[in-house]
This record gives sequence, C-alpha cells and structure tokens, in this order.
Amino acid sequence: MKTSSSVDHTLDVVSFRSDLINWGKEHFRSFPWRSTTNPYHILMAEVMLHRTQASQVAPIYERFISGYPDIASLSRATREELHNSLYSLGLRWRVDLIIDMVAQINECFAGQIPQEKVDLLTLPGISDYVASALRCFAWNLPDAIIDTNTVRVTGRIYNLETRDSSRRNSLFRRLISDLVDPQQPRSYNFALLDLAAQVCPKGQRPLCEVCPVQKYCLYSRKIGLSEGFSNRSATSSESMISEEI
Repeated sequence: MKTSSSVDHTLDVVSFRSDLINWGKEHFRSFPWRSTTNPYHILMAEVMLHRTQASQVAPIYERFISGYPDIASLSRATREELHNSLYSLGLRWRVDLIIDMVAQINECFAGQIPQEKVDLLTLPGISDYVASALRCFAWNLPDAIIDTNTVRVTGRIYNLETRDSSRRNSLFRRLISDLVDPQQPRSYNFALLDLAAQVCPKGQRPLCEVCPVQKYCLYSRKIGLSEGFSNRSATSSESMISEEI
C-alpha cells in the first residue's frame, strides 16, 4: 500500500514499525496503568496524567484504583472523598470533571465506557488524544496517538518544522496515522511514546546513535549520523510512504 504526502521521504513502513516495536519491548517504561486493558482504569490514568508527571501520578493512581476499582464504586464517592484522593496532584478541576464524566457515563452509556470515538468525545474532558489513547490501550484499536511528543518524533523523521499547533496540522496527523501498526497498535504506540521520552526528548539533542529508527530519520541524516538515504531533498512537494508486504 502506498499513501502520498507532501514531504520527500520514502519510508519502509513495515520495517519501521517492526524495528520500533522490537526496541519498545526492551525499553518499555513500566507504569501501573500500562499493565491493564481495563478502560475505566486507563481513563482515570489519563485524567490524572494531564499536565502531571507520571512518577507523581503512579502512587496516587494505585491508591485511587484500589479505593474505586470500577465506575459503580466511583459513583458512590463524595466530592470530599475524591478531593482527598486527588488533592496532591493539584488541578482541582479534576474532581468536578470526574464527577461530571461518571454521571454522563451512567446516564448515557449504562455505566459502561463507550468504545466508539464519537461517543467518547461527548464525555466531559475527553479530548481527541484521550479518546485515541483509551481506544488503543484498552481495546488495541489502531488509533494514532497525536501529542507534542509523537509530533516531535515524526517531525524529525520527516525533517519537518514543528510548532505548538502541529498537533492540529493535517499533514502531521496523516503521517502519524499512516505509521501506526494496524496489527500491534498498542505495542507500537507505547514504543513511540517511550522513544520520545528516552531517545528523542524535548529541547535536547536526540540520541541518534542509539535510536532504533535512525536509518529512517531525515533529521539524523541532516546532522550526519545516518546512512542509507537517497540524495533527494526533504523539501520537495511530492513523495511516497511505501509499505512493502
């Protein structure tokens, strides 16, 4: 399968996915919400992770899930109880958000978190990112995870300038979506996020010399650390991403 884009870079998508996933298995960041496919647990983790470091969230998340293991138990919690469970994370609006979210899940979806994205997006506080992350990590659906981290990695692979608004850019969204492994989307997206954190971090020179997808990356080529690229410019208006099967 071939899909066109407006960047000049030919990429073997199958090999790229395989190399990234294999690296991810060896460099997997273990967080408690990554050891479950329970959609409620994953949704609560995403709410807590908003603008908060994972290391800070982990112990709060585990105590929260222990106290409120399902939607039914969370529905019985008082505002004060939820505040006491979450106050150390800051962002007090989370308590009201959770209360409103649970009320709508009970009212509109019979207490079950919906799987369809259009339904998820009707819930309070559910962004496109949270809906996609939930669908991928809970149900292993091939949704693209589009945030500043995956945009940064993709921008470097294709040697594209990134801005805060790039998450909403149609080209970035298409490139990120095209790269998702349809057979192993959960493993692929975990690996992509871990690559962004460990190898291709924000505001730092990426560790190209240990990157599992270095040979596919135009940024690495630009700084002289990668081999095997063609001599074509990364600024032409026509290109292909090729998937060899």
